[in-house]
Amino acid sequence: MVRTLKAHRRVVSLVAGLFCLGLVGYALYLQEAQGLDPCPLCIFQRVGLIVLGVVLLLAALPPARMRGALYLAAVLIGVVALGSGGISLRHVYIQSLPPGAVPACGATLDYLREIFPLTEVVRKVLTGSGECQKIDWTFLGLAMPAWALIWTVLLGVVGVVANWPPRRGRHTA
Repeated sequence: MVRTLKAHRRVVSLVAGLFCLGLVGYALYLQEAQGLDPCPLCIFQRVGLIVLGVVLLLAALPPARMRGALYLAAVLIGVVALGSGGISLRHVYIQSLPPGAVPACGATLDYLREIFPLTEVVRKVLTGSGECQKIDWTFLGLAMPAWALIWTVLLGVVGVVANWPPRRGRHTA
């Protein structure tokens, strides 16, 4: 399996990157066509998936002989997947809390961005609020943040494994 991922590194990176962007596209469809408004943590998860998708797409560019570029791509994929997965994990945790254990709904993300510096906005959003606890959509019994966590971890692992350079003397596409 690992050998296959590495042998088709460029295709794997391209497909994984497009899949990330497809997940964001589906979230936008749910927002626009189904009226499911994203909470601030959902928006952060979307940004994480977009960044992961872009990094995966860029990872498809360098040839296998550019070991430094492959190391960089694999590390970036891992870091972005960990960050995005951490946001999703926080959201899953907030949704698992009993009602009333999460602060009441706060200000919108747009309002927070107008009033506070970026670091304070990030801190407030990651603290979570009532709108982040609400579950509007499920598939196979899991809410959207759980699916975002699953896909982020899976695509991150696949991206790191596929792009980690082979040992010297074993060149792949």
